[in-house]
Amino acid sequence: MSESMSSPSRTGAQAVERALTVLRALEDSEEPLGVTELARQTELTLSTAHRLARTLTDSGLLAQDPITERYQLGPTLVVLGEKAAQRLGYDQVLPMLRELSAATGESINLGIRTGDDVHVALHVPSPQPLRFDQPAGTTVPLHVSAMGKCLLAHVGEIEDQVNGLGSLPRVTDRSITQRNKLKAELELVRERGWALNDEERNPGVRAIAVPVLRDGTAVAAIAVQGPTIRLTEDRLDDIAAQLRSTAQTVAPGLGRKVIDQTVSGSDPA
Repeated sequence: MSESMSSPSRTGAQAVERALTVLRALEDSEEPLGVTELARQTELTLSTAHRLARTLTDSGLLAQDPITERYQLGPTLVVLGEKAAQRLGYDQVLPMLRELSAATGESINLGIRTGDDVHVALHVPSPQPLRFDQPAGTTVPLHVSAMGKCLLAHVGEIEDQVNGLGSLPRVTDRSITQRNKLKAELELVRERGWALNDEERNPGVRAIAVPVLRDGTAVAAIAVQGPTIRLTEDRLDDIAAQLRSTAQTVAPGLGRKVIDQTVSGSDPA
């Protein structure tokens, strides 16, 4: 294909990527942003940031305050989010996760794979005042996540999964950063059916996760997480059993879109 023929495709993809960068900047910000702040946070030129913000506002994906002229996420996203939650089966799954939180007393997450990360799709906070929350929309590297270990251990060959990952950065002094050690850990996860994140991403926090399986393949993962003073070793087996029961109940309710994304490791964005 010639340079001239491939250029429009690349230009279109670049425009989409830049628009997503603007949306994600506002997702991460707790306050509305002006166009100068958007340009700085997205590393776009001021004119490009302004053009994208106006286009996204015209479609309802952003909203602009008429007085301050600052931007925030728009009403169209609410409609899209509600439709997506319904079609992905999240509306059916969330009550089951709430029951699990009530039974364990801890925070619950459901995650799917997006590239080399776990994308937290659903979150139920613990009722405890001392807790660890990982809100929906959070992304976590696979190798330092209990859910991530489940998604790696139960999709294809473990060696292929680990070798296909990018770098394995150290987040805490307990993070697994060597591929041979990660492979051994994933073999253990596959053998016993559940994964443990033992302060590998946050000191003082443990997470236990199990895969949500369809035909032996992990299409998602569910985790119980909380402070190590409550998630003690003598509770792990019992919590893992509760997680397995929930995962088996959840599996039929998840939409096919979740399954396709997770198995392929593609980014839902």
